[in-house]
Amino acid sequence: MFVLIVGGGKTGSRLAGLLLAAQHQVKVIESRPEITAKLQAELPQECIIFGDGDDPKVLTNAGIRRANAFVAVTGDDEDNLVACTLARFEFSVPRTITRVNNPKNAWLFTPEMGVDVALNQADLIAHLVAEEMSIGDMMTLLELRKGEFSLVEEKVAPGAPADGTAIRDLNLPEQCVLTAIIRKGQVIIPRGDVQLQSSDEVIGLVHRSQVAQLAAILGRASGRR
Repeated sequence: MFVLIVGGGKTGSRLAGLLLAAQHQVKVIESRPEITAKLQAELPQECIIFGDGDDPKVLTNAGIRRANAFVAVTGDDEDNLVACTLARFEFSVPRTITRVNNPKNAWLFTPEMGVDVALNQADLIAHLVAEEMSIGDMMTLLELRKGEFSLVEEKVAPGAPADGTAIRDLNLPEQCVLTAIIRKGQVIIPRGDVQLQSSDEVIGLVHRSQVAQLAAILGRASGRR
């Protein structure tokens, strides 16, 4: 996969390094000489393009027409939006992702403006904090459909509603299914007659609106952190 990144700051350089380590092709466009100098110490020379990421000529020279994904992570929302709009509508890049620096600008970053995924850092942090407070010890392993569903894991707490209860009697949320149970290092298929025990590690797929309900069934009935 070939990914074109606009913005060579900490986020862009880190992303480029991760993609290169995963054997993807990457080019980073950066207009600030001092940041470009830092990139040269971190990335292969052929991955670095000096120029403006919202300049069609620079994008063309960087190979945008063959890009599978386009990521704009500069510190300027206007630059990120213009770059994504060009990538989608001028060069038909199939996937565009950008960072929103100012939450007040989030309403602009829509598919109609050429943005598939807009990462609003302030909202992400707020949601992570709220989720942590609501789901206690539950761990999110994977998010699907842009976070609409999550694959989660939590240990059954002693005294929890699930402790000693057969799966068929758990009254699970409507949009939730248990996918595996790990007990003393062994994987158990979560059939209806399986009775959960404290310290079982339960893995489930659940809609984001019902994560807290699942956590309440598996975790402590009270005194959750």
